[in-house]
Amino acid sequence: MNFPLYIAKRYIFSKSSNNAINIINRIASMGVIVGAMALFVVLSVFTGLKNFSLSFTSDVDPDLKASSTLGKSFFIVPQQEAEISRIAGVASYSKVIEERVLFTFNGKQEVTYLKGIDSTFNTVSSFNKKIYNGQWLKPDTYQVVVGYGIAQKFSMGLLDYNNAFEVFVPKPGKGNIENPSQAFNKTDVFPVGIYAISEDLDSKYVFSDLGLAQELLEYKTNQISSIEIKLKKDADESAVVQKLQTIFKNKITVKNKEQLNESLYKMLNTENIAVYLIFTLVIVVALFNLIGALIMMILDKKGNLKTLFNLGTDIKDLRNIFLLQGTLLSVFGGIIGLLFGVVIVLLQQQYELIMITPTLAYPVVFNLENVLIVMVTIITLGFIASLIASSRVSKKLLD
Repeated sequence: MNFPLYIAKRYIFSKSSNNAINIINRIASMGVIVGAMALFVVLSVFTGLKNFSLSFTSDVDPDLKASSTLGKSFFIVPQQEAEISRIAGVASYSKVIEERVLFTFNGKQEVTYLKGIDSTFNTVSSFNKKIYNGQWLKPDTYQVVVGYGIAQKFSMGLLDYNNAFEVFVPKPGKGNIENPSQAFNKTDVFPVGIYAISEDLDSKYVFSDLGLAQELLEYKTNQISSIEIKLKKDADESAVVQKLQTIFKNKITVKNKEQLNESLYKMLNTENIAVYLIFTLVIVVALFNLIGALIMMILDKKGNLKTLFNLGTDIKDLRNIFLLQGTLLSVFGGIIGLLFGVVIVLLQQQYELIMITPTLAYPVVFNLENVLIVMVTIITLGFIASLIASSRVSKKLLD
Protein backbone atom coordinates (compact mmCIF):
# COMPACT_ATOMS: atom_id res chain seq x y z
CA MET A 1 0.00 0.00 0.00
CA ASN A 2 1.09 3.57 -0.72
CA PHE A 3 2.42 4.70 2.68
CA PRO A 4 1.60 8.46 2.39
CA LEU A 5 -1.93 7.63 1.16
CA TYR A 6 -2.51 5.25 4.07
CA ILE A 7 -1.45 7.88 6.63
CA ALA A 8 -3.42 10.61 4.84
CA LYS A 9 -6.65 8.56 5.04
CA ARG A 10 -6.00 7.90 8.75
CA TYR A 11 -5.61 11.64 9.38
CA ILE A 12 -8.83 12.43 7.49
CA PHE A 13 -11.07 10.05 9.42
CA SER A 14 -9.41 10.26 12.85
CA LYS A 15 -10.03 13.07 15.31
CA SER A 16 -7.25 15.19 16.72
CA SER A 17 -6.68 15.43 20.45
CA ASN A 18 -6.92 19.20 19.98
CA ASN A 19 -10.60 20.17 19.69
CA ALA A 20 -9.76 23.50 17.98
CA ILE A 21 -8.12 21.63 15.10
CA ASN A 22 -11.22 19.44 14.71
CA ILE A 23 -13.37 22.57 14.46
CA ILE A 24 -11.01 24.12 11.88
CA ASN A 25 -11.12 20.89 9.82
CA ARG A 26 -14.93 20.92 9.86
CA ILE A 27 -14.98 24.56 8.76
CA ALA A 28 -12.56 23.81 5.93
CA SER A 29 -14.67 20.83 4.79
CA MET A 30 -17.87 22.89 4.90
CA GLY A 31 -16.19 25.61 2.83
CA VAL A 32 -15.37 23.11 0.10
CA ILE A 33 -18.86 21.56 0.21
CA VAL A 34 -20.70 24.89 0.08
CA GLY A 35 -18.36 26.24 -2.61
CA ALA A 36 -18.90 23.21 -4.86
CA MET A 37 -22.67 23.31 -4.31
CA ALA A 38 -22.90 27.05 -5.02
CA LEU A 39 -20.74 26.84 -8.16
CA PHE A 40 -22.81 23.96 -9.57
CA VAL A 41 -26.15 25.63 -8.82
CA VAL A 42 -25.06 28.95 -10.35
CA LEU A 43 -23.68 27.25 -13.49
CA SER A 44 -26.93 25.30 -13.85
CA VAL A 45 -28.96 28.51 -13.47
CA PHE A 46 -26.93 30.35 -16.10
CA THR A 47 -27.14 27.37 -18.43
CA GLY A 48 -30.91 27.54 -18.00
CA LEU A 49 -30.96 31.30 -18.60
CA LYS A 50 -28.79 30.86 -21.70
CA ASN A 51 -31.10 28.20 -23.13
CA PHE A 52 -34.12 30.34 -22.25
CA SER A 53 -32.63 33.39 -24.01
CA LEU A 54 -31.66 31.38 -27.08
CA SER A 55 -35.06 29.69 -27.29
CA PHE A 56 -36.54 32.90 -28.71
CA THR A 57 -34.26 32.69 -31.75
CA SER A 58 -33.36 28.99 -32.06
CA ASP A 59 -36.94 28.02 -32.94
CA VAL A 60 -37.21 30.50 -35.81
CA ASP A 61 -33.65 30.80 -37.11
CA PRO A 62 -32.55 28.40 -39.86
CA ASP A 63 -29.74 25.94 -39.23
CA LEU A 64 -27.81 27.53 -42.10
CA LYS A 65 -28.32 30.73 -44.06
CA ALA A 66 -26.56 31.30 -47.39
CA SER A 67 -26.35 34.88 -48.74
CA SER A 68 -24.41 36.60 -51.46
CA THR A 69 -20.80 37.58 -50.74
CA LEU A 70 -21.03 40.40 -53.30
CA GLY A 71 -24.16 42.52 -53.29
CA LYS A 72 -27.60 42.08 -51.77
CA SER A 73 -28.88 39.37 -54.09
CA PHE A 74 -27.83 36.50 -56.29
CA PHE A 75 -29.38 34.22 -58.91
CA ILE A 76 -30.28 30.58 -58.44
CA VAL A 77 -31.01 28.24 -61.34
CA PRO A 78 -33.04 24.99 -61.29
CA GLN A 79 -29.87 22.90 -61.57
CA GLN A 80 -28.50 24.47 -58.37
CA GLU A 81 -31.80 23.87 -56.57
CA ALA A 82 -31.66 20.21 -57.60
CA GLU A 83 -28.09 19.92 -56.32
CA ILE A 84 -29.09 21.47 -52.96
CA SER A 85 -31.92 18.93 -52.63
CA ARG A 86 -29.46 16.11 -53.20
CA ILE A 87 -27.09 17.17 -50.39
CA ALA A 88 -27.22 14.35 -47.82
CA GLY A 89 -27.57 16.51 -44.71
CA VAL A 90 -30.23 18.93 -46.03
CA ALA A 91 -33.78 18.26 -44.82
CA SER A 92 -35.37 21.27 -46.60
CA TYR A 93 -34.55 24.74 -47.88
CA SER A 94 -36.37 27.98 -48.64
CA LYS A 95 -35.68 30.92 -50.95
CA VAL A 96 -35.94 34.29 -49.20
CA ILE A 97 -35.74 38.00 -49.96
CA GLU A 98 -34.97 40.51 -47.20
CA GLU A 99 -34.88 44.28 -47.66
CA ARG A 100 -35.40 47.32 -45.46
CA VAL A 101 -38.43 49.23 -46.74
CA LEU A 102 -40.87 51.89 -45.59
CA PHE A 103 -44.32 50.97 -44.27
CA THR A 104 -47.10 53.46 -43.65
CA PHE A 105 -50.43 53.02 -41.90
CA ASN A 106 -52.97 55.61 -40.82
CA GLY A 107 -50.45 58.47 -40.98
CA LYS A 108 -47.66 56.59 -39.19
CA GLN A 109 -44.38 55.44 -40.75
CA GLU A 110 -41.89 52.71 -39.89
CA VAL A 111 -38.75 51.44 -41.65
CA THR A 112 -38.24 47.72 -41.12
CA TYR A 113 -37.53 44.50 -43.03
CA LEU A 114 -39.82 43.12 -45.67
CA LYS A 115 -39.18 39.37 -45.81
CA GLY A 116 -40.45 37.61 -48.89
CA ILE A 117 -40.80 33.84 -48.44
CA ASP A 118 -41.70 30.90 -50.65
CA SER A 119 -44.08 28.02 -49.98
CA THR A 120 -41.42 25.86 -48.26
CA PHE A 121 -40.47 28.46 -45.64
CA ASN A 122 -42.53 26.81 -42.89
CA THR A 123 -40.49 23.60 -43.25
CA VAL A 124 -37.33 25.54 -42.39
CA SER A 125 -38.55 27.96 -39.72
CA SER A 126 -41.29 27.95 -37.06
CA PHE A 127 -42.54 31.52 -37.45
CA ASN A 128 -45.96 30.16 -38.48
CA LYS A 129 -46.24 28.48 -35.06
CA LYS A 130 -45.70 31.80 -33.27
CA ILE A 131 -48.91 33.41 -34.54
CA TYR A 132 -50.42 35.52 -31.75
CA ASN A 133 -53.52 36.54 -33.67
CA GLY A 134 -54.94 35.72 -37.08
CA GLN A 135 -53.36 33.26 -39.50
CA TRP A 136 -50.29 32.71 -41.67
CA LEU A 137 -50.21 34.28 -45.13
CA LYS A 138 -51.21 32.37 -48.26
CA PRO A 139 -48.89 32.09 -51.31
CA ASP A 140 -49.34 34.32 -54.36
CA THR A 141 -51.35 36.94 -52.48
CA TYR A 142 -50.87 40.44 -51.08
CA GLN A 143 -51.30 39.15 -47.55
CA VAL A 144 -48.63 39.90 -44.92
CA VAL A 145 -47.88 38.81 -41.36
CA VAL A 146 -46.51 41.47 -39.03
CA GLY A 147 -44.80 41.33 -35.64
CA TYR A 148 -46.58 42.26 -32.42
CA GLY A 149 -44.20 45.21 -31.94
CA ILE A 150 -44.98 46.62 -35.39
CA ALA A 151 -48.72 46.16 -34.83
CA GLN A 152 -48.42 48.13 -31.58
CA LYS A 153 -46.47 50.97 -33.18
CA PHE A 154 -49.10 51.32 -35.90
CA SER A 155 -52.06 50.62 -33.56
CA MET A 156 -53.01 48.13 -36.24
CA GLY A 157 -55.66 45.45 -36.31
CA LEU A 158 -56.19 42.66 -38.80
CA LEU A 159 -58.14 43.04 -42.03
CA ASP A 160 -58.64 46.77 -41.54
CA TYR A 161 -60.03 47.83 -44.92
CA ASN A 162 -60.61 51.43 -43.84
CA ASN A 163 -56.88 52.22 -43.51
CA ALA A 164 -54.39 51.16 -46.16
CA PHE A 165 -51.20 49.39 -45.04
CA GLU A 166 -48.73 50.56 -47.69
CA VAL A 167 -45.21 49.47 -48.48
CA PHE A 168 -42.75 51.76 -50.29
CA VAL A 169 -39.60 50.38 -51.92
CA PRO A 170 -37.02 52.65 -53.65
CA LYS A 171 -36.75 51.95 -57.37
CA PRO A 172 -33.34 50.66 -58.48
CA GLY A 173 -31.31 52.80 -60.86
CA LYS A 174 -28.95 55.76 -61.14
CA GLY A 175 -29.20 59.47 -61.80
CA ASN A 176 -31.40 62.30 -60.53
CA ILE A 177 -35.06 61.87 -59.76
CA GLU A 178 -37.25 64.47 -61.43
CA ASN A 179 -40.50 63.42 -59.82
CA PRO A 180 -40.12 62.16 -56.19
CA SER A 181 -43.50 60.46 -56.37
CA GLN A 182 -42.06 58.11 -59.00
CA ALA A 183 -39.01 57.20 -56.91
CA PHE A 184 -40.78 54.33 -55.13
CA ASN A 185 -42.55 51.15 -56.01
CA LYS A 186 -45.54 50.95 -53.74
CA THR A 187 -48.52 48.76 -53.10
CA ASP A 188 -51.17 48.04 -50.49
CA VAL A 189 -50.82 44.87 -48.45
CA PHE A 190 -53.25 43.20 -46.08
CA PRO A 191 -52.23 42.06 -42.58
CA VAL A 192 -53.80 38.66 -41.85
CA GLY A 193 -51.66 37.59 -38.89
CA ILE A 194 -49.55 38.89 -36.00
CA TYR A 195 -46.65 36.86 -34.60
CA ALA A 196 -45.13 37.26 -31.13
CA ILE A 197 -41.68 35.92 -30.19
CA SER A 198 -39.42 38.51 -28.54
CA GLU A 199 -39.19 42.30 -28.39
CA ASP A 200 -36.47 42.51 -31.06
CA LEU A 201 -38.00 40.04 -33.52
CA ASP A 202 -41.52 41.40 -33.06
CA SER A 203 -40.37 44.73 -34.51
CA LYS A 204 -38.08 43.37 -37.22
CA TYR A 205 -40.01 41.53 -39.94
CA VAL A 206 -43.09 41.91 -42.11
CA PHE A 207 -43.56 38.62 -44.00
CA SER A 208 -44.93 38.59 -47.54
CA ASP A 209 -45.03 36.23 -50.49
CA LEU A 210 -41.72 35.88 -52.34
CA GLY A 211 -43.30 36.97 -55.65
CA LEU A 212 -44.61 40.18 -54.10
CA ALA A 213 -41.17 41.05 -52.73
CA GLN A 214 -39.58 40.36 -56.13
CA GLU A 215 -42.17 42.58 -57.80
CA LEU A 216 -41.55 45.49 -55.44
CA LEU A 217 -37.76 45.21 -55.69
CA GLU A 218 -37.91 44.60 -59.46
CA TYR A 219 -36.06 41.32 -59.03
CA LYS A 220 -36.18 38.54 -61.60
CA THR A 221 -38.01 35.32 -60.75
CA ASN A 222 -34.76 33.49 -59.93
CA GLN A 223 -33.20 36.42 -58.00
CA ILE A 224 -33.16 36.12 -54.20
CA SER A 225 -31.38 37.49 -51.12
CA SER A 226 -30.64 34.25 -49.30
CA ILE A 227 -31.35 30.57 -48.92
CA GLU A 228 -32.40 29.29 -45.49
CA ILE A 229 -31.66 25.63 -44.81
CA LYS A 230 -32.86 23.09 -42.25
CA LEU A 231 -30.42 20.26 -41.56
CA LYS A 232 -31.13 16.67 -40.67
CA LYS A 233 -30.33 15.61 -37.10
CA ASP A 234 -27.23 13.63 -38.03
CA ALA A 235 -26.00 16.11 -40.66
CA ASP A 236 -22.35 17.13 -40.91
CA GLU A 237 -22.63 20.92 -40.93
CA SER A 238 -19.15 21.58 -42.31
CA ALA A 239 -19.70 19.08 -45.15
CA VAL A 240 -23.00 20.75 -46.09
CA VAL A 241 -21.35 24.18 -46.08
CA GLN A 242 -18.55 22.91 -48.29
CA LYS A 243 -21.02 21.46 -50.81
CA LEU A 244 -23.00 24.71 -50.89
CA GLN A 245 -19.82 26.66 -51.59
CA THR A 246 -19.05 24.24 -54.43
CA ILE A 247 -22.54 24.61 -55.93
CA PHE A 248 -22.33 28.42 -55.90
CA LYS A 249 -18.60 28.55 -56.75
CA ASN A 250 -17.62 30.20 -53.43
CA LYS A 251 -19.75 33.28 -54.15
CA ILE A 252 -21.91 32.91 -51.03
CA THR A 253 -21.43 33.32 -47.29
CA VAL A 254 -22.94 30.58 -45.13
CA LYS A 255 -23.72 31.20 -41.45
CA ASN A 256 -25.07 28.88 -38.77
CA LYS A 257 -27.35 29.84 -35.86
CA GLU A 258 -24.49 30.95 -33.64
CA GLN A 259 -23.01 33.16 -36.36
CA LEU A 260 -26.42 34.65 -37.15
CA ASN A 261 -26.75 35.70 -33.49
CA GLU A 262 -23.07 36.34 -32.83
CA SER A 263 -23.53 39.26 -30.43
CA LEU A 264 -26.12 37.38 -28.35
CA TYR A 265 -23.92 34.28 -28.06
CA LYS A 266 -20.89 36.41 -27.12
CA MET A 267 -22.86 38.24 -24.42
CA LEU A 268 -24.21 35.02 -22.90
CA ASN A 269 -20.81 33.27 -23.00
CA THR A 270 -19.11 36.31 -21.43
CA GLU A 271 -21.68 36.39 -18.62
CA ASN A 272 -21.20 32.67 -18.01
CA ILE A 273 -17.41 33.01 -17.82
CA ALA A 274 -17.69 36.05 -15.51
CA VAL A 275 -19.98 34.20 -13.09
CA TYR A 276 -17.71 31.14 -13.15
CA LEU A 277 -14.66 33.28 -12.30
CA ILE A 278 -16.50 35.11 -9.50
CA PHE A 279 -17.60 31.89 -7.81
CA THR A 280 -14.20 30.31 -8.40
CA LEU A 281 -12.78 33.24 -6.43
CA VAL A 282 -15.23 32.39 -3.64
CA ILE A 283 -13.91 28.82 -3.65
CA VAL A 284 -10.32 30.13 -3.57
CA VAL A 285 -11.17 32.14 -0.45
CA ALA A 286 -12.81 29.06 1.11
CA LEU A 287 -9.70 26.99 0.38
CA PHE A 288 -7.61 29.34 2.50
CA ASN A 289 -9.37 27.56 5.38
CA LEU A 290 -8.08 24.28 3.97
CA ILE A 291 -4.53 25.63 3.91
CA GLY A 292 -4.88 26.80 7.50
CA ALA A 293 -6.37 23.47 8.60
CA LEU A 294 -3.53 21.50 7.00
CA ILE A 295 -0.87 23.72 8.56
CA MET A 296 -2.51 23.28 11.98
CA MET A 297 -2.57 19.53 11.36
CA ILE A 298 1.14 19.56 10.47
CA LEU A 299 1.93 21.34 13.73
CA ASP A 300 -0.32 19.00 15.71
CA LYS A 301 1.30 15.90 14.18
CA LYS A 302 4.82 17.26 14.45
CA GLY A 303 5.80 14.57 16.96
CA ASN A 304 4.49 11.76 14.77
CA LEU A 305 6.25 13.22 11.73
CA LYS A 306 9.52 13.41 13.62
CA THR A 307 9.17 9.74 14.58
CA LEU A 308 8.46 8.73 10.98
CA PHE A 309 11.43 10.80 9.82
CA ASN A 310 13.75 9.10 12.33
CA LEU A 311 12.47 5.74 11.08
CA GLY A 312 13.69 6.63 7.60
CA THR A 313 10.70 8.29 5.91
CA ASP A 314 11.76 10.89 3.36
CA ILE A 315 10.66 14.52 3.69
CA LYS A 316 9.00 14.13 0.26
CA ASP A 317 6.79 11.30 1.58
CA LEU A 318 5.90 13.32 4.67
CA ARG A 319 4.84 16.21 2.46
CA ASN A 320 2.82 13.83 0.30
CA ILE A 321 0.82 12.77 3.36
CA PHE A 322 -0.67 16.27 3.70
CA LEU A 323 -0.81 16.84 -0.04
CA LEU A 324 -2.97 13.73 -0.37
CA GLN A 325 -4.99 14.60 2.73
CA GLY A 326 -5.92 18.01 1.37
CA THR A 327 -6.64 16.66 -2.11
CA LEU A 328 -8.85 13.89 -0.72
CA LEU A 329 -10.72 16.43 1.42
CA SER A 330 -11.32 18.48 -1.74
CA VAL A 331 -12.54 15.42 -3.66
CA PHE A 332 -14.90 14.27 -0.89
CA GLY A 333 -16.12 17.82 -0.27
CA GLY A 334 -16.66 18.37 -4.00
CA ILE A 335 -18.68 15.15 -4.35
CA ILE A 336 -20.87 15.95 -1.33
CA GLY A 337 -21.37 19.54 -2.52
CA LEU A 338 -22.29 18.30 -6.00
CA LEU A 339 -24.83 15.89 -4.55
CA PHE A 340 -26.52 18.75 -2.66
CA GLY A 341 -26.35 20.93 -5.78
CA VAL A 342 -27.85 18.22 -8.01
CA VAL A 343 -30.72 17.73 -5.56
CA ILE A 344 -31.45 21.49 -5.54
CA VAL A 345 -31.35 21.72 -9.34
CA LEU A 346 -33.57 18.65 -9.86
CA LEU A 347 -36.08 19.91 -7.28
CA GLN A 348 -36.26 23.26 -9.08
CA GLN A 349 -36.73 21.54 -12.44
CA GLN A 350 -39.44 19.24 -11.12
CA TYR A 351 -41.36 21.43 -8.68
CA GLU A 352 -40.48 25.03 -9.78
CA LEU A 353 -39.79 26.17 -6.22
CA ILE A 354 -38.39 29.61 -7.17
CA MET A 355 -40.35 31.76 -9.64
CA ILE A 356 -39.29 34.80 -11.67
CA THR A 357 -42.91 35.71 -12.35
CA PRO A 358 -46.12 34.03 -11.16
CA THR A 359 -46.10 31.93 -14.36
CA LEU A 360 -42.37 31.58 -15.10
CA ALA A 361 -40.06 29.43 -12.98
CA TYR A 362 -36.36 30.20 -12.66
CA PRO A 363 -34.81 28.17 -15.51
CA VAL A 364 -32.17 25.63 -14.51
CA VAL A 365 -30.54 22.87 -16.55
CA PHE A 366 -28.75 19.80 -15.20
CA ASN A 367 -25.94 18.59 -17.44
CA LEU A 368 -22.78 16.55 -16.98
CA GLU A 369 -20.60 19.33 -18.38
CA ASN A 370 -21.27 21.49 -15.30
CA VAL A 371 -20.55 18.49 -13.03
CA LEU A 372 -17.20 18.02 -14.74
CA ILE A 373 -16.37 21.75 -14.55
CA VAL A 374 -17.09 21.85 -10.80
CA MET A 375 -15.08 18.71 -10.02
CA VAL A 376 -12.08 19.80 -12.08
CA THR A 377 -12.16 23.26 -10.46
CA ILE A 378 -12.45 21.90 -6.91
CA ILE A 379 -9.77 19.21 -7.35
CA THR A 380 -7.34 21.57 -9.10
CA LEU A 381 -7.68 24.35 -6.54
CA GLY A 382 -7.67 21.85 -3.66
CA PHE A 383 -4.47 20.29 -4.97
CA ILE A 384 -2.79 23.72 -5.22
CA ALA A 385 -3.92 24.65 -1.70
CA SER A 386 -2.67 21.31 -0.35
CA LEU A 387 0.65 21.74 -2.16
CA ILE A 388 1.12 25.15 -0.53
CA ALA A 389 0.32 23.79 2.93
CA SER A 390 2.39 20.60 2.59
CA SER A 391 5.46 22.64 1.64
CA ARG A 392 5.64 23.69 5.30
CA VAL A 393 6.95 20.22 6.15
CA SER A 394 10.74 20.49 6.20
CA LYS A 395 13.76 19.09 8.03
CA LYS A 396 14.10 22.41 9.82
CA LEU A 397 10.54 22.09 11.21
CA LEU A 398 11.23 18.59 12.50
CA ASP A 399 14.53 19.60 14.07
